[in-house]
Amino acid sequence: MADWIFVCTLGDIEVEDVVRFDHGGRSFAVYRDPEGGVWCTDGLCTHEQVHLADGLVMDDTIECPRHNGRFNYKTGAALRSPACVALGTYPARVADGRVEVQV
Repeated sequence: MADWIFVCTLGDIEVEDVVRFDHGGRSFAVYRDPEGGVWCTDGLCTHEQVHLADGLVMDDTIECPRHNGRFNYKTGAALRSPACVALGTYPARVADGRVEVQV
C-alpha cells in the first residue's frame, strides 16, 4: 500500500472546489465536497489533457475548462462528451486538518 502524501490543509480547499497537486511527474486534482469530504482524481481531462483544477465544480461534478466535458469526481465516470474515458481515482482523507492522498 502506498504512503499517504500531504497535499494541503483542509482550509486551502473551499467547499465545492478543486486544487491541483503535482507529484512524481503526474498531475492530480483534489476536491472538497459540501459534506467536508475530500476526493482525488487524475488532474488532466482525458479528452485533451487540460488541467481540471482550472475547471468548475458543481455538486460531485468537475467540468473541464476547455470543451465542457464533465466527470463525476467521486467515481471518475465521464458524464458528458467530448470526455468519454473515465478519470483514475485515488484514496483521499483528512487527518488532523491535513488533506492526504495515496497515489
